[in-house]
Amino acid sequence: MKFSTSCRQCPRLAGFLDEVRAREPGYFAKPVPSFGDAAARLLVVGLAPGMHGANRTGRPFTGDYAGDLLYSTLHKYGYATSGTPLDAAGRANPELTLGGCRITNAVRCLPPQNKPEPAEVRQCNGYLAQELATLPQGAAVLALGTVAHEAVLRALGLRVKDYAFGHGHEHALPNGLRLYDSYHCSRYNTQTRRLTEAMFHAVFGAVTGYLSALEPARIRR
Repeated sequence: MKFSTSCRQCPRLAGFLDEVRAREPGYFAKPVPSFGDAAARLLVVGLAPGMHGANRTGRPFTGDYAGDLLYSTLHKYGYATSGTPLDAAGRANPELTLGGCRITNAVRCLPPQNKPEPAEVRQCNGYLAQELATLPQGAAVLALGTVAHEAVLRALGLRVKDYAFGHGHEHALPNGLRLYDSYHCSRYNTQTRRLTEAMFHAVFGAVTGYLSALEPARIRR
């Protein structure tokens, strides 16, 4: 199945987006497409759009705290041209582009209470499988949180029990991809210090070191 912003395969999510669109007519309020380099060597996988983040702006991780930390980190490690995801009007920053990196979510639609149901994660898994299939040999995948981690494994036809999630874990996958895990960069995780900026940067340092060793010219420092 090819991704479309008109997708309505999950009735609960489609109905919820209809409600949000009626209440907030200026919001994107549709399934959110991936963002970034089509020839990426790094795919970042989050959970789902946030109400006032990607669901508003139409760009993954744009408009909420998680995006502020993610894009500032991508800029620090050379994957983004700017660490500022929004422009002065509060829209997705048109000057921000990604090089060598693409961002997507395990679930493309805003879920009620930010909690997609297992069946919705499975329904959306085909879109993630398509994203993963475009990655070149040796590419890195960064899963932000357990749901994203498990969604990546299922999209690749791998058994979840064979690859335990853990912050900072690295998994060499049989198809040649390298899976990295991080706690999600949500406001809750950072405010509770479950995830610090230093911890998040350490994961990106590991990813960048791995990709740099494979193909140094593609990693801007």
